[in-house]
Amino acid sequence: TSGTARGGNPGGKGAAMAAAAGFTFSSEPSLEAIRKLQAAFVEERDWDQYHEPRNLLLALVGEVGETAELFQWRGEVKAGLPDWTDKEREALSNELSDVLIYLVRLAEKCHVDLPQAVLRKLELNGQKYPAGRVRGSSKKYTEYTEPGGAEQAGGSGEPRPGQGDKVG
Repeated sequence: TSGTARGGNPGGKGAAMAAAAGFTFSSEPSLEAIRKLQAAFVEERDWDQYHEPRNLLLALVGEVGETAELFQWRGEVKAGLPDWTDKEREALSNELSDVLIYLVRLAEKCHVDLPQAVLRKLELNGQKYPAGRVRGSSKKYTEYTEPGGAEQAGGSGEPRPGQGDKVG
């Protein structure tokens, strides 16, 4: 990854080049490796007794709230965080890591194979939001009309694109 992605120089030519090239995650560790590391961490501290799904979910929500605080009152934030300091980026990295750790632990406790669930969910999203039909629109899938003018039925309260439901 670029220096910007790791919290390096937030401005200048390197940041612009990194943004143009796109961002990728490192290939290691895998979610399974993260799950194993977290399980060992918990076992060493005898914390499994506290890791019931409800407690993990509440901890996850708390960490999401701490992540949200980093964005509060900033207005729109540009991709790559060009206006953030290294210290602010490190704080975000820590909070996002906490979110992921709790999410993986919750998935483990609920026996959800997260990588497979993501693949299934992306397939479902592709069916609800066919690219040729929804490109450039943020409407919820229930707001699109079927060919011939009929509105789609249904609605599950899921978020609209750009509000947590879509990836990429």
